Amino acid sequence: MKWLRYIAVLFLSILPVPLSAEELDMDEYLYGHVLDSYEWHITTVNGHPVSIPLPVIVHSKTTGWHVFSSRHLEEGPYEGFYLVHDPETHKERIMEQTPDGDVRPLDISITKNVAGLMFNSLVLVLLILIGARWYKKHDAREEAPGGFAGLIEMLVSMVEDDIIKPCVGPDYKRYSPYLLTAFFFIFVNNLLGIVPFFPGGANITGNIAVTFAMAMFTFLAVNLFGNKHYYKDIFWPDVPMFLKVIPLMPLIEIIGMFTKPFSLMVRLFANILAGHMMILGVVAVVFLTAELGAAMNSGLTVIAVVFGVFMDILELLVAFLQAYIFTMLSSVFIGLSRQHPEEEKE
Repeated sequence: MKWLRYIAVLFLSILPVPLSAEELDMDEYLYGHVLDSYEWHITTVNGHPVSIPLPVIVHSKTTGWHVFSSRHLEEGPYEGFYLVHDPETHKERIMEQTPDGDVRPLDISITKNVAGLMFNSLVLVLLILIGARWYKKHDAREEAPGGFAGLIEMLVSMVEDDIIKPCVGPDYKRYSPYLLTAFFFIFVNNLLGIVPFFPGGANITGNIAVTFAMAMFTFLAVNLFGNKHYYKDIFWPDVPMFLKVIPLMPLIEIIGMFTKPFSLMVRLFANILAGHMMILGVVAVVFLTAELGAAMNSGLTVIAVVFGVFMDILELLVAFLQAYIFTMLSSVFIGLSRQHPEEEKE
């Protein structure tokens, strides 16, 4: 039944651990897949990890900029820098040895998530450009696109007609470029995040720094371009005077300005991270049951493989659903900042 083990491994990424229950550290196994790192693990061959070293770019206050391969950090300090594994958070960080003690330098290294983000963004740009080539050679007013260009047009039309236009309102075209970009960016990153082999598998949208940046874009779009009625409803809402003077309602509205993007950030981050952790947990059953005997291990391996395939298919739905929800909520928040009083509409 060894082939079942290898199929199970392909659900998310090639495992960087030996096929042995005694040597399987669940914390390292789980966090090693979903957290960032300074190298991109590919597979393990005869107990030896095969990985791609990534560029380390750090700035020391005493010696200036340093650029070198992360491979140098595996054997210990290099140019005064060394890699630290935090046992509590399971995160990696680079420290610098100085006469005044060890300090953390300015770190702008190309980590696994950064490299994955670059690759996924390049894939997204190429997909859109490939779809746009059809419109250079054909008149869209006379014929409908087919194939890949038709798929892209279908997705764009769906997002704009079903989400952006009804949620934002009359000036929806002003925000369509950002909202369409957000949808396709999240969707592509979600899809490539569940690809079990290089260059997929990077946990981009399951990284809270990425979802924080996207939530901030929506926050700025809402609050920088909100009209006067939006701010009037925040600082002088139509409520009894004592609620304005206290001021209870303005305080609640101001808190709401920040809880909306916070909910966007946490919802996307938590759902994608939870999906990855669940699949990893299912795959771990294959190795954790190795000591229970061949019959028990083989039976649970079959169950783990079947359930893992089901989880992967479910993740395809989640990949689309989370992109849809983020775009829809962003459109709703932007639309609320562009509302006009009923008497002005009449």
